[in-house]
Amino acid sequence: MFDILLLTPLGVSNQMATSSSSAGARKPATTRKNTTSRKSTASTTTSTQPKTAVEQAQVLAERVVLVPVGASLLARDNVVSTVKGFATKYRTRAGLERELKRYERRGVTARNRFERQVRKTRTRFERELRQRRTRVERTVKQNRRRLEREVRNVRRDLDKQSRVLSARVEKLLNAAS
Repeated sequence: MFDILLLTPLGVSNQMATSSSSAGARKPATTRKNTTSRKSTASTTTSTQPKTAVEQAQVLAERVVLVPVGASLLARDNVVSTVKGFATKYRTRAGLERELKRYERRGVTARNRFERQVRKTRTRFERELRQRRTRVERTVKQNRRRLEREVRNVRRDLDKQSRVLSARVEKLLNAAS
């Protein structure tokens, strides 16, 4: 079939996988040593990589065509399996109605849950608003009482001091006359 090629940072291409090799197979250590020593001497004669620019261009052109084809076949398989699943699930009218009732129950449950959550949130908001209003009203009443008390005390002190002052003035006027 086709070989998939990778370019290393040095610009030398290595064969990654072929259609005839198995990905998980490992050779014994003695065989590996022999093959690596043989490859170093005979690597130029038995390479499966394209040697000319035309062959390299041909490999790239094949990849450009085959990648979208493979992707579209994979998408087609997914669509077919989905349609088969629906076809088996909704084979009869009774099955379809059963599924529709199931979806309706699920929708009703979701709606009820949402309404419950909205009511709970609204109740919490109204309760917090009442608590804030009560707190503000209480604070305003306390401040008003405190202010009125202070005003009464100041007025009482002023009256007392004005009486004391007028009594002294009268004493001074009586003493001067």
